[in-house]
Amino acid sequence: MSQMAMPDPASAFRQRSRSAVDDSAQRQNFRSAMDYLQAKRRTQFPDEQELVGLRDLGEAIRRYSLANLPRLLEQLEQNLTANGIRVHWAENAEEANAIALAIARRVEARRIVKGKSMVSEEIGFNHAMQAAGIEALESDMGEYIVQLAGETPSHIIMPAIHKTKQAIAALFVEKIPGVEYTEDVDALIQIGRRVLRRKFAEADIGLSGVNFAVAETGTLCLVENEGNGRMCTTVPRVHIAVTGIEKVVEKLEHVPPLFSLLTRSATGQAVTTYLNLISHPRQPGEKDGPEEVHLILIDNGRSQAYADAQLRTTLQCIRCGACMNHCPVYARIGGHAYGTTYPGPIGAIVSPHMLGLAATYPLAFASTLCHACVEVCPVRIPITDLLIRLRNEAQAQPGTVNASLRGSGAARTALVSAIWNAWALIYSRLGLYCLTSWFMSRGRALSPIEQGAWTRSRTPLTPAPRRLRDLLKDRRP
Repeated sequence: MSQMAMPDPASAFRQRSRSAVDDSAQRQNFRSAMDYLQAKRRTQFPDEQELVGLRDLGEAIRRYSLANLPRLLEQLEQNLTANGIRVHWAENAEEANAIALAIARRVEARRIVKGKSMVSEEIGFNHAMQAAGIEALESDMGEYIVQLAGETPSHIIMPAIHKTKQAIAALFVEKIPGVEYTEDVDALIQIGRRVLRRKFAEADIGLSGVNFAVAETGTLCLVENEGNGRMCTTVPRVHIAVTGIEKVVEKLEHVPPLFSLLTRSATGQAVTTYLNLISHPRQPGEKDGPEEVHLILIDNGRSQAYADAQLRTTLQCIRCGACMNHCPVYARIGGHAYGTTYPGPIGAIVSPHMLGLAATYPLAFASTLCHACVEVCPVRIPITDLLIRLRNEAQAQPGTVNASLRGSGAARTALVSAIWNAWALIYSRLGLYCLTSWFMSRGRALSPIEQGAWTRSRTPLTPAPRRLRDLLKDRRP
């Protein structure tokens, strides 16, 4: 049986982007939301010197953690195991879902209630559980809304930022029995919470993400605002936490600076409502908490980034979303146009390691390289440098020293290669350059009207009627 042809990633991205740009209401909503989030962040960092010092400290902690990652992961596993938390390792999404499914089947789970976890989105957890006949329900309000709508998150911090209150109201009326239409935001929140409260009590397993994992104490740190994370990790009899291998830090004292940077950069809050520290399952004499706690540590391409000294800085990310909030491209096309779990600037540098450069290379070109993301990144990830590196990798000739990533050379075509080879030949020989420029200036009327992406929004490029060298000759005495 013949295989279906895979869609061209560049064409698919262009189509999604155009659809987003053509939606004027969505563009206005995103622009307003980004302006609001930028203003909130500014109010949280009124002292420029404090911000500089805190970013320096945050970057140093993340760089130190990554430099010692193998040792810290072993230490984390040892201390978690000593605390009674079972540690599992998954190389990819399939292995991670298989581990979670094995746990669910062993405890005969029928329902899983989830706290916010972008890693679970990354591995397609909900679909894997649904295929096995197990209900997986989102309890974060934004995630719950997009799950009801059959969509994916459009932002890593605010998943339903693309939804208006009118759209949410209509969605609740359609999907939740007995709900009357209301555009009152507080009423909509209460409707969602009433549904979710029952689910917490009915769930057999609670699933959460992990913001930071502390190696020396064997502690999982979970940041949240709604209390759903605390409910997921205490009410069901089994708690499964999923996270990438890069989230580990060495000491508990490393958490407060990162926590301060995360909350203020993400939502413009001094602190979040809840900071959960989980070190063990329910102990004798305790009245709540799960009987079992499991941690699934996921690679899923992170080792590829880790193996390269430059690309390793990608793993410094603490998932605050500030780069998205300040990105002019993201503000115009939104998160769904990227077609990946992680959108925006951070998605453009993370996704190639998870999905391969062949499927994601257009994202590296979806940037103005304006440096806004670098200026606000709390842990100083050199995002623009990484985007340029990925662009070069996408155009690299397979087998060369510059083609080190999975999918390198995916954007390279015979036509583009021929054009650049001809360009290099012309510019390396003075006589050939002079002859070519002479023919171009004299034959300017033959310049094509259609010049690809350039003429979609610009006038065609036409050579000058006279070369610079000719003009300079006329000026000589």
